[in-house]
Amino acid sequence: MKNFTALSDVTNIDELVQEALKLKANPLSFPSLGEGKTIGLVFLNPSLRTRMSTQKAAMNLGLNVMVLNVNQESWAWEFEDGAIMNGTKVEHVKDATAVLSQYCDIVGIRCFSSLENREEDESEFVLNQFMKYCTVPVVSLESATRHPLQSLADLMTLTEAWNQPHKPKVVLTWAPHVKPLPQAVANSFSEWMCKAQVDFVITHPEGYELQSSFSQGAIIEYNQQKALQDADFVYVKNWSSYHDYGKILSGNHDHWLLNETKMKVTQNAKIMHCLPVRRNVELSDALLDGKNSLIQQQAGNRLFAAQIVLKSILEGLNQ
Repeated sequence: MKNFTALSDVTNIDELVQEALKLKANPLSFPSLGEGKTIGLVFLNPSLRTRMSTQKAAMNLGLNVMVLNVNQESWAWEFEDGAIMNGTKVEHVKDATAVLSQYCDIVGIRCFSSLENREEDESEFVLNQFMKYCTVPVVSLESATRHPLQSLADLMTLTEAWNQPHKPKVVLTWAPHVKPLPQAVANSFSEWMCKAQVDFVITHPEGYELQSSFSQGAIIEYNQQKALQDADFVYVKNWSSYHDYGKILSGNHDHWLLNETKMKVTQNAKIMHCLPVRRNVELSDALLDGKNSLIQQQAGNRLFAAQIVLKSILEGLNQ
């Protein structure tokens, strides 16, 4: 594996999940793989699970770790080529990445969507500019359109929780929120589920359709209760409108809050959420803290998702 920014960087997702679960059983089995090497973790946006899990994953492999919060601890970056830098941006990404590539053997970057310029976000402008000038492997710690480390952890969690011979029914349901959120987690989860051995349904109010390239192969259902029927797993996530880009649409959608009553039509489904979660806005306390909640298992698997990705990249570097 050279880079890890999307599902397309993975040769076989089933094999990757099994390798990650095997590593989870013995996380300290490769303590010297990254010896003498350094990973730099660059954050343009906040993080808890991604930052901590990737740091620990790197440490488990013997990597040195350096963390940079760009908007707080370094010069402001310019990403436009040919820019006349007479404003607030002090350093160009081509210079910053050239420096990072000398200090680091692998670089991870977290760069959210703006939710203002759909064309720019859809093109992964920030991530691609970073990768254009970076000369070492790059790992996405979430980008404008995807969060592949989260999706790998999600698929690991599904695999651990499912022991039936038939394919599970997995439902991704939109949830209310107090502010517009990116589509990245929903996009990425949809992209991975459409390639996994599951029956996959996406449910949301009309107007919240994801970009079709991410949901191709999924069943789209606007009736939440119908979508939940016989579900084995329910993944709850908010996202803003893609077509009316970055907006919360008019109308009261508070009734999309998932609760115990709605879950009665499922097959005693497991509950999933990537965290952080707005309790009793996106999901009720009863479901989040109930026996069917997988949210902490998902969070725990973030460590091993990151570790198997870094292991694969290191093995390539060491060849």
